[in-house]
Parts: sequence; C-alpha cells; structure tokens
Amino acid sequence: MKKILLIIIDGLGDEPIPRLKNKTPLEAAKTPNLDFLAKNGICGQVLPYFERGENPTSEETHLALFGYGPRKFNPGRGVLEVLGLKEKILPGDLCLRGNFTTVNKDLKIIDRRAGRIEKTQNLILALEKIKIRGVRIIIKKGLSHRLGIIFRGKNFSENISSNDSKKAGVKVLKIFPKDNSKKAKFTAKILNEFVEKSHLILKNYPFNKNRKLPANYLLLRGAGKFKRVKSFFQKFKLKSACIAGAPLYKGIGKYLGMDLIEIKGANGLPNTNLRGKIFSARQALGKYEFIFLHIKAADNLAEDGKFFEKMKFIEKIDKNLKPILNLKNSLIVVTGDHSTCSLLKRHCKRPLPILIYGNGKDGVLKFSEKNCRKGKLKIKQIGLMKKTLELAKS
Repeated sequence: MKKILLIIIDGLGDEPIPRLKNKTPLEAAKTPNLDFLAKNGICGQVLPYFERGENPTSEETHLALFGYGPRKFNPGRGVLEVLGLKEKILPGDLCLRGNFTTVNKDLKIIDRRAGRIEKTQNLILALEKIKIRGVRIIIKKGLSHRLGIIFRGKNFSENISSNDSKKAGVKVLKIFPKDNSKKAKFTAKILNEFVEKSHLILKNYPFNKNRKLPANYLLLRGAGKFKRVKSFFQKFKLKSACIAGAPLYKGIGKYLGMDLIEIKGANGLPNTNLRGKIFSARQALGKYEFIFLHIKAADNLAEDGKFFEKMKFIEKIDKNLKPILNLKNSLIVVTGDHSTCSLLKRHCKRPLPILIYGNGKDGVLKFSEKNCRKGKLKIKQIGLMKKTLELAKS
C-alpha cells in the first residue's frame, strides 16, 4: 500500500474576479509544480460538507475530509481550538472559540477581527482578572485575533447560542439558551456576564485607545465539551501525523489521535515556514503512513478581500513543493477544506479542485477550478478518505 500525503490548502477555491481577468486566484497563479502533479495524476472536484442554509465551516469540513460525519463527531469549535493550544480539558469544562472584535459605542460590529490584531497577550492578562463566582476562566491566545476559552465549574451546557452574527455592520447578539434546561439558562447567564465584564475592561484598556480598530469586544462561538471518538488509527489502521501552524488544525489532528509534528516558524500566517513544513512532511513519510499537512493563509487573505495576495501565496506554496515531486510509493492528494470567496470575504459553497498523484492520469493539464471540472473525480467530502484508500491500495 502506498503512503499518503494529504495537503489541505485552506480556503483554496474561489470565484472569478474581474481584476484577475475573470479568473480565480488559483487559475491566475503560476503553479508549475501543482500543474505537474495534476498532469501526471487524476483530478476532479470535491463537494464540501455544509449544513443546510449555512456556509461550510473549517471544523466540519475537516472532520468530513477524514471521514468523520460532523453531525455525530463534531465536539464544537471551542474544544478543537483549546486542544490545539495544548490546554488540558477536564470533564464538565465548557470550551469556546473567541474573537477580539471592534465595536462602536452602540455595540455595532465594525471589524470582527479587530484588524487581525496579533499582539494580544496583555489584553488576555487583563481579561484573566475577571471573577465570576463559582467559575474558573482560562483564556489562551490563538492565531492572531483568536482565543481559546475554558469555563471550568459545574452545570455548564453547550446548548447555547453564539453572540457572533458573522457580519459587520450589525449589533452584537446576546447569548441565549437553546433549550429550557437550568444548565443552558445558567450557562447563557454566565457567558453574557463574562462578555459584559470583558467589554468594560477592553474599551478602557490604554493599548486600545491608540488603535484605529480597538480590540474592545469578544465574540464567542463553537461552545462544546470534549468527547472521545474512535481514533484515526482505529478507523483506518494508518499511523498518522499532523503538520499545521494554526491551533484549530493541530486540535483536529490531536482530537483524532494523530501525532503532532511541530515546525519552527509554522504560524498559520502568510509568512509561515512553508519550506520547513513541506520538507518535514517528506521526511515524516519515512515513519508514518499518513501525513495531514495543513496550510492556512489563503483562507485569511480571501476573507480580507485580498485576492491578489491569495494568488501570490498560492504561487509561494507551489514553489515550495519541489521536495515532494519525486516521492516513491506515495499518493499525494491536494485539495482544500472549503472555498473562500474573496469578493464576498467569506466561506462559500463552491466545489473544490482536487488532484491525486501516484495512481493514473486523466488528461487534465492544470490544477485549477476550471480545469479540474474536466477530471474524472467527483467526490462528496465525507467520501474522500474512502476514495484515497482505494487508490493507495490499488
């Protein structure tokens, strides 16, 4: 059986953009190495997982990529973020993902990411002083504006709403219980109290007085409690490892029981250490049968409307792929978790291009959304592992 290298370029797909001559960033990018893999492999489309009426989320699409149905196996974004930040989760802990956010005096959202603020350590230290009776609050810095938050105490419920509408220009939401249980009502009350106290601290914090986009509010979502699932090894009998920069994806690898390979300078940002990640993935195939290599920044750039920078980052990925072009007895799979539309500045439901190199050709000459539509693969995301294993074994 061939070894498997799965490369996920987060937010890979996009829409045609007039300023790129009606091409997507991937179609406009110069990608000789990806094109080599496509020309000598088989290509097609992956239909991303999403709930009816919703756009795809990172946690759900990744679980689907690995064959774990999100409805059954998703513990909540908060759990995966906290795991990726190497924080221990105890029974009863409620975990959430947080965003530092900019709001105006009327609590209308100006920027959901506070300008993608990165230096947040002092803000976190200030927030850690919040006291709520009977509750311990643990706050950990995530990637740039992101946080992993644990509420430790008794009687917490994950069945509560988010205060994040995921839209700028609207007022922040209150957190509500999703059922009539005492636990859900108690949890919503505690979280609203925490958000109010945090806003009071943040809006008066000196650091924020000098910022064009002050990090003066917290948006919370992805409430969840840890639950055990069948590991990736138990499910597929493959010894696996995860290489990622951003905490969420490390958390997904950890949740599924993969070994984490830490790479110096791998940070989930456009300046991430791509060379180190790809070289380490090649080396790791000597020890492991399956490598999950995650590359984040294309998604962030598209969410900020930076389609030209997304194109250039895809070119940067391509230039660093040379060490894996001559792998022996291996299957290389390249796709995304979801598309991120640069003009809409959000995740979208467009199909994803995919290439699988190492078992046959199908005549596609370039790796792009347009060209991959001509390929022979058309896979629902939840079925990708099944198809990959079929090709690895044949």
